[in-house]
Amino acid sequence: MEATVSFRGHGGGIEECSWASVAPASLQIAHPWRTFRWYRDQKHYSGTYWSATMRDHVIYESRLELSRLLFADFDPSVRAVVAQPFLLQTVLEGKTRRHIPDYLLLTGPVPVVVDVKPLQRLSKPEVAFTFDWTRRAVESRGWEYEVWSEPPAAELENIRFLAGYRRDWLFKPEILEALREADLDGLPLGQAMRCLPDHPEPQVRSTLYHLLWKQTFVTDLDQPLGPSRILRRSA
Repeated sequence: MEATVSFRGHGGGIEECSWASVAPASLQIAHPWRTFRWYRDQKHYSGTYWSATMRDHVIYESRLELSRLLFADFDPSVRAVVAQPFLLQTVLEGKTRRHIPDYLLLTGPVPVVVDVKPLQRLSKPEVAFTFDWTRRAVESRGWEYEVWSEPPAAELENIRFLAGYRRDWLFKPEILEALREADLDGLPLGQAMRCLPDHPEPQVRSTLYHLLWKQTFVTDLDQPLGPSRILRRSA
């Protein structure tokens, strides 16, 4: 599919080229295409999220987009998150079609273009049409295209909770090192929190949550996070 892409470059100026030729590195530094909006009686919930991956703020325009940001920030394969990365244009059925994806995720294997939409709206003809041609354009480059809707509630709540421990400079290096070296594989979370009696338990607990965020240790996030959750050391 022939398409063009426009994006706001490092200085904020608009750059345009063919979709087939744009480099991921150029899009990685793109500024959000739309102007960030706040107004009285706004129907959607906008804001900024401080991303541990980006070491900077990333915008979102709905709570569902914020949920996708949390999952991206938690994903160790994601190297960069770009909000509203570009305007994609093509001609279909005699009309110019335009679409601005919600996020671009730069990962190890290939870039992932993400659209976030509530499940109940995916069946709308105009939404399905736009996502169909966007998918074909994205996949024509060998990139991945993802339509993301509501995640499992328990997993989202667990990741949202762990995100409160994502700022790595808040944790004492000596506790981080001790927990990384401790034999916690197979231990319940509650028991692991008491494994360093020479350090205050609240500090050990918060540091363990940080290591769960970093996925140094993993546990089942499909159920509410509690003291009985079993820890496993990441491969």
